[in-house]
Amino acid sequence: MSVNRSKLKLAILDMYDGEPNQGMRCIIEIVNRFESDLEFKIFDVRGKAEIPEIREYDLFISTGGPGNPLEGDNHWDLKFFDFLDQIWIWNQNHHEKKHILFICHSFQMACKHFGLGEISKRKSTSFGVMSVHKTLEGMDDPLLMGLDNPFWAVDSRDFQVLKPNKKKFKLLGAKIISLEKIRDHVQYERAIMAIRFSDEMVGTQFHPEADPESFLAHLKKPEVREKIIAAKGKRKFRTMLEHLVDESKVYKTNEILIPNFLRNAIESIREEKIKALT
Repeated sequence: MSVNRSKLKLAILDMYDGEPNQGMRCIIEIVNRFESDLEFKIFDVRGKAEIPEIREYDLFISTGGPGNPLEGDNHWDLKFFDFLDQIWIWNQNHHEKKHILFICHSFQMACKHFGLGEISKRKSTSFGVMSVHKTLEGMDDPLLMGLDNPFWAVDSRDFQVLKPNKKKFKLLGAKIISLEKIRDHVQYERAIMAIRFSDEMVGTQFHPEADPESFLAHLKKPEVREKIIAAKGKRKFRTMLEHLVDESKVYKTNEILIPNFLRNAIESIREEKIKALT
């Protein structure tokens, strides 16, 4: 087998801190669709302060997770921030780039580290199937290609990224590619839902890995159902269930977004490996 067709190495950074979740199952299920191109290893970032050696991996997915993205133990979080710097510096100095996708908690931490916006606690938890709107820059972004505008995704967060730092965005060449749903009945600023940090680094505030099966399993928990109905009412709970079974919503995002990231990264990495051999 030639070097350029050997499997690429993916590192999955598990940010769930040991809490039971459906996210890892969903991510692994998507990655397994690319088993002919990828082999992967999981790193327990928050529980064991495990961080991949970037030289040993071609691409990375950093997951969502519980808790406050502004808090750490001054060990795993500092190692994670150093890891982000290593990837950024590597990509400035090498032809064969390292590609990474940040999800939810990881996205918030990356925004904090690069100074792209203000991370704050929401007035209330955002939870459910939400519409997400592409920005002008997001219309042609390879991560979102094939998705409608707006598209639909599972949102589950107590924190949000607001007030983009325009100077930092310009300095890094970063772009906001999607925003929170339009809420005419409130005066709150719309949260940033996805950022293209660079050609190789991108992240989403929502959960693109979520599938109807995982979310329905969560909604079946009596305490979850009761909490949602108490906060949103039975009508919104029923609407949430309807959105889940609609193949044009969560299912479509699950089928398209992370596969877009993996497919584009694999193609780009293989092209650079071929160039290096010629």
